[in-house]
Amino acid sequence: MTPVRQAVHDDVAELVRLRAMLFDTLGGEFFNPPSGSGDWRDALAAVLRDQVSSDAVRILVVPGAGGLGACGIGTIEQRLPGPHLRNGRIGHVIGVVTDPAYRRRGHSRAIMRGLLDWFREREVARVDLYASPDGEPLYRALGFTDHPDPSLYWRP
Repeated sequence: MTPVRQAVHDDVAELVRLRAMLFDTLGGEFFNPPSGSGDWRDALAAVLRDQVSSDAVRILVVPGAGGLGACGIGTIEQRLPGPHLRNGRIGHVIGVVTDPAYRRRGHSRAIMRGLLDWFREREVARVDLYASPDGEPLYRALGFTDHPDPSLYWRP
């Protein structure tokens, strides 16, 4: 059984390492712009230090030898209720990532089950995520389907 636990402040450096690994894996100019510098890691560490104990964020980790083997982050956003979103609570799964040395052991599945339980406990109406090609089969097996809303983005 995979030993999943909630992250603590001492995990922040490893969480930053795993997030950087995720962006390296995803590649492309969107995730790794040519003009980008490493200063985003300091900003990420500061945000993680604030959010590691937030009620609206759940960061789950799997310990590894000398660090973390995997992590996953869930957030809850309160939007306006509507007919398709009765209470307005949307969950987001942000960056489930497993160190290559710890892959194919069920860590991502265990983290996702923990996050989905947390979302259920908080009566989240919908959970969104972006899936990498490697992660998509796991998410579909957990019940995720194609999103009906069109998605666009804008960067100032």
